[in-house]
Amino acid sequence: MAVPSSRTELKDYCLRRLGYPVVDINVDDEQVEDRIDDALKYYQDYHYDGTERIFLKHQVTAEDITNEYITIPEAVIGVVRVFDIGDAIQSSTLFNIRYQIHLNDLFDFTSTTYVPYVTAMRHVEMLEEIFVGKKPIRFQRHKNQLNIDMDWGNDVIAGDYVIIECYRILDPDTYTDVYGDKWLLRYTTALIKRQWGENLKKFEGMTLPGGVTFNGQKIWEEATEEINKIEEEMISSYSLPVADMMG
Repeated sequence: MAVPSSRTELKDYCLRRLGYPVVDINVDDEQVEDRIDDALKYYQDYHYDGTERIFLKHQVTAEDITNEYITIPEAVIGVVRVFDIGDAIQSSTLFNIRYQIHLNDLFDFTSTTYVPYVTAMRHVEMLEEIFVGKKPIRFQRHKNQLNIDMDWGNDVIAGDYVIIECYRILDPDTYTDVYGDKWLLRYTTALIKRQWGENLKKFEGMTLPGGVTFNGQKIWEEATEEINKIEEEMISSYSLPVADMMG
């Protein structure tokens, strides 16, 4: 069979891995859907292929200035940094330090070397760092709010753009290859298997006609061991190193 490329195909694949239709899998459809949600959530939180790094462009509105925070899309799970908003050391376009450096070094760009310009820009950046510093940011994923600790009344105006480096979840319904990820297939199957064992444990010790007995405890233990190994594999092989990210 082809690699699953939809939620339904992922569900069918996992049930077949557990023995369906030869074996009756005693798990309700809603329970299966819940376990798929659990697997996708874990995948998106930890797997390096579950998210993408993007540079989000946001145009500041009057509401943002009143609230003193920016509303972030729900798919964003972490913010790395916010690029500087405008030039910190300036009074007007004509007297902007960067503008004067561009003007004075224009001849060097066309005839000799970039060294004076690069040196001057490094000096300007150092001055900004000393006298202004970076604006602290705070991001709360569940509130979808990015707080930038600055003077919202003076440092920014409606219409300005803010560039935010962040990580965004890949929507599996858009990028359907996610459903066919080998790690996700194994993890989802193991979660459904543990749910199966959990259901059968309720009937432990009962004997069916013909002497058949339930062994839900064994299924649950096998699945739990598989899940632990798969999660350890995620952390050791498929997770990005811990980075300076808020979320």
